[in-house]
Amino acid sequence: MTTSCISIQPVKAPPAASPFPLDQWYVAGFSSELTDKPIARTFLNHKVVLFRTGDGQFAALEDRCCHRSLPLSCGTVEGAGVRCGYHGMLYAPSGQCIEIPGQERIPAKAKVKAYTVVEKDHILWIWMPRTEGSEPTTDAPDYPHHNGPRYKFGSGNYHYKAPWQLIHDNLLDLSHLGYVHLKTIGGNARLHMNAEMKVSTEGDQVRVVRLMPDSAPPPTYKAAWPFGDKCERWQEIEFHLSHLRIWTGAVEPGTDAIDDPNRGGFHMRGFHGITPETDETCHYFWSMASNKHPDMPENIDEVIRQTAFTFDEDRVVIEAQYKNMLEFGEQATWTDIHVDVGANRARRIVSRLLEQQHAERMADA
Repeated sequence: MTTSCISIQPVKAPPAASPFPLDQWYVAGFSSELTDKPIARTFLNHKVVLFRTGDGQFAALEDRCCHRSLPLSCGTVEGAGVRCGYHGMLYAPSGQCIEIPGQERIPAKAKVKAYTVVEKDHILWIWMPRTEGSEPTTDAPDYPHHNGPRYKFGSGNYHYKAPWQLIHDNLLDLSHLGYVHLKTIGGNARLHMNAEMKVSTEGDQVRVVRLMPDSAPPPTYKAAWPFGDKCERWQEIEFHLSHLRIWTGAVEPGTDAIDDPNRGGFHMRGFHGITPETDETCHYFWSMASNKHPDMPENIDEVIRQTAFTFDEDRVVIEAQYKNMLEFGEQATWTDIHVDVGANRARRIVSRLLEQQHAERMADA
């Protein structure tokens, strides 16, 4: 009787699935936030430290010293990189350790994961790769309204105890303004709910256009522009996976058409970078750019103050919504109404990207 040996190869486990689309640019913050100290943030369940070197280079590393795992965000920023606050190991933007105090030899494995981060139009973008170390396949998005002479802008950020797609839903459906934001950008609730709305999809983008002629100007508009009893309002929303661009405003009746791309009047151009932190929390990086009437005082500070107030109101609503969803569990089914078209299309885009990602992940296994 003969016996033979059978070589059994271990089954290769597929890479861990991500609940978020990868190989994408996400907003990491604003360049003005990086001064002389590192910033700790979590993006898509990955702990990251952000910093700017002495020569102005922006960097993003895994927030962990390879020696004893102290967060590098507990350290200090120096000319060449970030120094760990435990034993002083210095890391370059590449993630490689370049100095160990009291030791000349630096092991090759003394390094941490580095992410590609770029600054563009005052916005920090971080590339979240599907495969560690892979290079970006596209350029980071442009946002020219931060630099144009027509507008001045201010910015801020929020931390949400709610998943990122609930913020997508909120921003793609501005019919809620008449109920949630009565003191600032709201206005007649019935007019909002019955506004003419056009929704279109192109690739991974959704566009929602809402027109509200013969509208009473809300408080923010009246404070910034010499409107009378009526104005012609518009709301144009562009959904991109990592951010939304919302152009709202109004013209005085009898002047420009509200669908003219070169219309005048009062403008508010909002940038909304929605970046997942974890499955149940997210970052909300926002800016608002606005113009001023030639016969009125500078208005950007008041516009920013009122914008922040509206976002405070949104956060209360969305976090209460999510808390209720958790408490009701499977009973918390949703009934769609006519204003949900844009939000539903955005959710389908995210689902499609995740399905494609899953198929690629299994093919790589």
